[in-house]
Amino acid sequence: MPGPDFLCGLDAAVSVVGGKWKALILWALSRRPHRFAELRRELVGISEKVLIQQLRELERDGVVHREVHEQVPPKVVYSLTSDGVALERALAPLGDWGEERMDRIAELRQVQGG
Repeated sequence: MPGPDFLCGLDAAVSVVGGKWKALILWALSRRPHRFAELRRELVGISEKVLIQQLRELERDGVVHREVHEQVPPKVVYSLTSDGVALERALAPLGDWGEERMDRIAELRQVQGG
């Protein structure tokens, strides 16, 4: 039975990865752990404010782990938790679907003006 805040499992999952950047953050972290600046460079177009917000939300939802190494200057490394790995694996078929259709989607959007 779904939890009190969600209609179904899909609702819960989409609430975790919703928006433009969260799935891309998961994708980047699935390849290897990253420091904040590395993520920002890799995710071209994301602002520092949005990246901070998205990472905090992913950490709150238990899919991203933030590890602080006590040194000067402080070193913070982000990685996927086991739930994050499972979520990224669940998203992989969606990514495959998009990969196969990227050109077609772009064509249709260009023809239809958006």
